[in-house]
Amino acid sequence: MDAMLIQALCIAALKTGTPLLIIALGELICEKTGVLNLGQEGMMLMGAMAGFAGAMVSGSLLVGVLVAMFAGMMMAWLFGVLTLTLSSNQVATGLALTIFGTGLSAFLGGSLVGNTIQGFKPIAIPLLSDIPFFGPLLFNHDILVYASFILVGTSWWVLHKTRIGLVIRAVGENPHSANALGIKVIKVRYMVTLLGGAFAGLAGAYMSLSYTPMWMENMTAGRGWIALALVVFASWRIGYLVLGAYLFGFTSIMHLMMQGAGIDISPNLLAMTPYVATVVVMVLLSSNELRQKLATPMSLGKPFDPKRQ
Repeated sequence: MDAMLIQALCIAALKTGTPLLIIALGELICEKTGVLNLGQEGMMLMGAMAGFAGAMVSGSLLVGVLVAMFAGMMMAWLFGVLTLTLSSNQVATGLALTIFGTGLSAFLGGSLVGNTIQGFKPIAIPLLSDIPFFGPLLFNHDILVYASFILVGTSWWVLHKTRIGLVIRAVGENPHSANALGIKVIKVRYMVTLLGGAFAGLAGAYMSLSYTPMWMENMTAGRGWIALALVVFASWRIGYLVLGAYLFGFTSIMHLMMQGAGIDISPNLLAMTPYVATVVVMVLLSSNELRQKLATPMSLGKPFDPKRQ
């Protein structure tokens, strides 16, 4: 395999893994506060549909991205009302949100199927994009891929180096102690839940405005579910999350190459490859049971009532 082919594979893997990285990053931050939102798939589909519709109607890709993020936030707000205000079960509500988002996106986006738009184009960063091998790999992408790089770095810095990150982790570990210290636990959880919705909407926008500039039903192909698994298997660590997202992208491209090479294996089995490989590797990374328990937010999925201590 020559250097040009390896470079092309890595670039394709990075692009394929980007939407998974964005949505998983939002879920990781959300779970750090103790909120378990299983509605990622539904929010991502709504973001993809709304972003495509917004871009097609307005003629602006930026408007499409903003509309997608708003749609994701509205879905997350609905989840927040049900779980944070009305204290409904987070697991059941998240599953219902995915079903709702899947059906609503298909219904509202029915008339959009078959339409195409001019999606985001790569922007080469002067000088950096000319670096041998790594230049085209890292510095010749569209604006949403660059945004994913920034989101990863910013999220890590905020979670580990700022007071905001300390508050987020405190709420996730012991909300009652955080409340006793004057932290508005429900407010923090609402804000982070909305942020997770915005990330899901952005991931959906990437799917319909960049990766494949079109809309079709269920175009996210289960990435919302894979994102949920990645967060757990990555032990709520951003570095492992990045690895898992790009691994998924790499295996997705490899299985297409295997099909193109005419390997005599069922196409259905080959299509399973990226999901199986991602889960297997992330299970190996999270095989330390003690480390996994220590990394899990103590209040994950548990409702909080400030009136009860």
